[in-house]
Parts: sequence; structure tokens; C-alpha cells
Amino acid sequence: MRCLVLSVMSIAAVGAVMLGLAGLPPPPGVPEDGDEAEMRARRVRLVEQVRAAGVADPAVLAALRAVPRHRFVPPDWRHMAYEDVSLPIGAGQTISQPSLVALMTARVGARPGLRVLEIGTGSGYQAAVLAECVGPGGEVDTIEIVSELGRRAEALLRELGYRNVHVRVGDGHGGWPERAPFDAIVLTAAPERVPKPLLEQLRVGGRLVAPVGRDEQKLVVIGRTARGLTTEVVTYVRFVPMTGRARSDR
Repeated sequence: MRCLVLSVMSIAAVGAVMLGLAGLPPPPGVPEDGDEAEMRARRVRLVEQVRAAGVADPAVLAALRAVPRHRFVPPDWRHMAYEDVSLPIGAGQTISQPSLVALMTARVGARPGLRVLEIGTGSGYQAAVLAECVGPGGEVDTIEIVSELGRRAEALLRELGYRNVHVRVGDGHGGWPERAPFDAIVLTAAPERVPKPLLEQLRVGGRLVAPVGRDEQKLVVIGRTARGLTTEVVTYVRFVPMTGRARSDR
């Protein structure tokens, strides 16, 4: 994911509510030792911060508790993995702050059995959260234009056991027509306007969530109905621009 600065915290007062939930299982594919137990406790506290920020969807919060975000962050930044901030992941890109990941996942309506397309795999963290929400009966197709990031994310997702995530390295402008239509589409980089092929690959009844704009960006939710498209502005954000063919869509 490619978020630089995020204003999601402005949608609600942020407070770290430490509930100290217990009895949660370790994240998939990760051994439970002292360090992992500490990371799991930090993850629980992070989820309460996200809840306090206004994201209340139980499935999304459960996904954030399940996904080991520290595995998607470079070693030098793992001490910050469970702070609600974006972090560098290499290749000039970042992993988005968890509250934004949660907001976008909730607004796209990810739920069991859906087929989801993500444009901008990045670290693979958003894809993992989506995979938790759609469950083994759903699928997440994700496209990354930076080969280094795409291959790294693909290997990590496989290691963590996310068999319902499919990674393609390439330009996400054209979507993934062979896998369309999609019930939900998530963009993690900002085009000046949503590419037409992505809108065409959205199923009737589906939703697309994306940051849109150049200097001033808005997080929008686009829904496809039998009568056409609807658009809702959620909040103001700041993402890096979508690269590739999207740069010519002006």
C-alpha cells in the first residue's frame, strides 16, 4: 500500500483503550514464542485504537487482530509495527496506517465469499486483511506494479498461509479482466480519476474504494447499481500517485 499521510483519525476522537483481551490464537503461520506473544498483545491494543477511531465492523477488527503486521514491515521498523502510522517498506513505498486499512476494508464491504481486486499490493498487508474478511470461500486478486514488492509480498502471503490471495506483477490500470467481475475493488494509490476498466470490472451491487485526486485527494466509495454508478466522499487523504497508464488519464 502507498499511503503517505492520512486524515482518517479526524473522523473520530482517537484514544488508546486498553481492554487487555485474552485468549486470542496466534496469527497464522507464526510460532508462539515470547516475542510473538508480545506482538500479539500489541496488536490487540492497536485494534482498540482503531475501534476508538470509528471503525466498528467486527469482521474487520477480527482481521486486524489476526494479521501479523510486523511480518509485513522491514526489520528496522518492526518496533513501530503496531503504532497507527504508515511505515516505509522499500522501493519508495509505504505500508498504510492500520486505521486506514480498516476504514477502506469496512467501506468496501468485504465479507465471506466475495471476490476482491486490490490495485497496489505493496507489502501485502491490505491483501491479508481482505483475505481474512472474505474467508476461504472468497478470493483476493492483487496487482503490484513494482516487481520487487510484488514478489516479496507473494512469498510472504504464501508463507503465512493465505492461499486465497493471487498476486500479479503489472500495471493495475487495466484491472484483471480474466478474473472479473469483482464484488469489491480497492485502490491503494491515487489516480486523478478512477480508470474506466476498473469500473467496468465491478459487479452490479459491488463497491470500489479509492483515493482520487492530484493535489487534493478524497477517499471515495463508488457503487455500481442497476441504474449506474453512485459516489460517496468519505474523507480527505494523501496517497502517492498511481503510476503506469493512470498518469495519462488526465
